[in-house]
Amino acid sequence: MPHQMSKDTIPVRKGEELNLAALGEFLQENIKNLPGGPLEILQFSAGHSNLTYQIKKGNWEAVLRRPPLGPVAPKAHDMEREYKILSDLHPIFPTAPKPLLFSNNESIVGSPFFLMERKNGYVIDTSFPDGISVTDDLCRNLSEIMVDRLVELHSLDYRQTGLAHISKPAGFMERQVHGWIGRYERAQTDEIACLEQLKKWLINHIPQKHESTIIHYDYKFNNAMFNEDFTQMVGLFDWEMTTVGDPLADLGVAMGYWNQNDDSDLLIRGLGKAPITAVHDGFFTRKEFIDLYAKKSGRDITSFNFYLTFAYFKLAVIGQQIYYRYKKGQTTDPRFANFNYFVKNLLQHAASVADERY
Repeated sequence: MPHQMSKDTIPVRKGEELNLAALGEFLQENIKNLPGGPLEILQFSAGHSNLTYQIKKGNWEAVLRRPPLGPVAPKAHDMEREYKILSDLHPIFPTAPKPLLFSNNESIVGSPFFLMERKNGYVIDTSFPDGISVTDDLCRNLSEIMVDRLVELHSLDYRQTGLAHISKPAGFMERQVHGWIGRYERAQTDEIACLEQLKKWLINHIPQKHESTIIHYDYKFNNAMFNEDFTQMVGLFDWEMTTVGDPLADLGVAMGYWNQNDDSDLLIRGLGKAPITAVHDGFFTRKEFIDLYAKKSGRDITSFNFYLTFAYFKLAVIGQQIYYRYKKGQTTDPRFANFNYFVKNLLQHAASVADERY
């Protein structure tokens, strides 16, 4: 069965179950020609943020996305916004999944949620699936596909989509830097020596001019799905952060996740197991990725150290928000217990990248 190919689902984690009866009734009312039989639910294992489920009834499948449990940051985890983004993007960028329907009726799964098509393929995160012959060529080809899809996304005309109405391209980086500094301050728990200097550096180095394109803003391997022979990206997920902004900020975020095997151990393993790019030698280095992106997109990357510094800072803020929720008892997930060390390491790493010239 093709849906078994992904091996990206697990039994639903304790405490994150859905109300089967309420969801089944909702689907019966809203999905045409829904087959009979029991409703089966599995959970996607990747990600630390929104909760994503595979739902299946007979030969009908879909994916359900809802916000995480407990209090969430203002404006974060906006399911309706992500649904609208996919509605605009899927027709012009079919790698994005087709959205099926949105509901803000919180009595069904406990929050607003949306359904989208279930794509099938391989998601690689920390390892390749069993039985795959991993070669340097395979890793390099996958690296190039990642570059190509990012270049393609950044080449789309956002003015032809509804994103033009929910984005403010002017002053994007200014708002980003000040906004993420504010988020960190609201979630701060520990004193970290390099923080004040890093915040000042970021504010003083905001690019005054930049292009504006559609950006994914969470572009990484475990948000991408590939076909059976890894020659094509068939799905790109997690469009929650998507907006119109500086394409180099999108590249920066992608490179913040793109670990190399010569990175520090805490950087590589801060989110758990080492990501695939640090496991196999054949993957591009960050420099190779950035250089190929520059060549294929024609963009100037001379100030890229700003974007990479900001990407590590932004990742630290996300980690800090998760750790804050853990420390306040809003989540008890043991994966988050040591995120404070990861956050400190990321901030120190960001400060060291700030001094480098690309």
